[in-house]
Amino acid sequence: MNTDSPSREEWKKLYELMARIKELAPWDWMKEDDIFGFQLPGKDTPDFISVMGTLGEHLSVAVYLGAKGLGGFLKMQELGQRLTPEFVLQVPQLQASFENREIITDEDRKVIKELSLKFRGANTWPQFRSFRPGCYPWHIERSEAELLTCALEQLLEVAPRFENDPDIFKPTDSDDDYLVRVKQNDQWEDVTRRVELREGTTLHPKMNGDALRQLKSMKPGNVVIEADFFMMNHPTQNKRGERPFFPFMLILVEQDSGFILASEILTPLPTIESMWEEIPRVVVEKLAGGFAPGEIQVKNEALHQLLQTVAKEAGFAVRKAPRLRAIELVRREMKSFLGEMT
Repeated sequence: MNTDSPSREEWKKLYELMARIKELAPWDWMKEDDIFGFQLPGKDTPDFISVMGTLGEHLSVAVYLGAKGLGGFLKMQELGQRLTPEFVLQVPQLQASFENREIITDEDRKVIKELSLKFRGANTWPQFRSFRPGCYPWHIERSEAELLTCALEQLLEVAPRFENDPDIFKPTDSDDDYLVRVKQNDQWEDVTRRVELREGTTLHPKMNGDALRQLKSMKPGNVVIEADFFMMNHPTQNKRGERPFFPFMLILVEQDSGFILASEILTPLPTIESMWEEIPRVVVEKLAGGFAPGEIQVKNEALHQLLQTVAKEAGFAVRKAPRLRAIELVRREMKSFLGEMT
């Protein structure tokens, strides 16, 4: 555990709340998409609580962070069977779950032992995890413990009311309006909040000016390049004890020949947004090495947007394509060679 770990009293509170949640068993009447919000004093936006476990398979309380977390949650519901682990790991959230004994780590056991707690049976061991985009689910920090504590308290208050009156989660006829718990005059109250899901993150793309000038001086060719950017499957750490992360690979492939023109490994640290900001610089540096394309085809919407300005300046086109066949072949070969690494 690091210096940002919750204190003993903060851990004790969380485990006490989880015991009450287990006794209440809100998953008996709440489905995953029965969500409501709560907003800590001083925060600009609410966070949202979802209860999992209707089928008895995975008992968990998830807290989706802000409008980005809510938007990710709604997209996960939309994807259904098409949902991928990669997408789940891009959604900012906290989870308080009940696990089997073999899932609990040494760090979890240390806290449990210090609190003199005992658990027996399947789905009885509380576990608390933080999901940050691009990173491996990791132990919560003190500020996250505070948020989870508040979320569990609000769930204990709201879940019994929802059992008696499910309409409280639909305060208006609009799907954009949510029940949100806020603290006013030292009392928690229900309010109705409209949430704008198009909450965008302002990116400030990085650029290598010399490389861009070199690329602009090159005569665009007729070559079509496929470009993709994806998360690799195996997490890594910079230092022991630090939060693991998933490396991302940027790859450029000549469409007709399938030749890999360039590849680059990027990391989602300190944030996934900072990683995205590096992509235009990396692409320009690779192209300036001698690959002036007539067109770059991409499948990823974010990659498409990031390369638009570069393409306009350098004189080539960027087009979205439903499939990138050359990239697909390369990824299959890489998967076979690296043993499920991509």
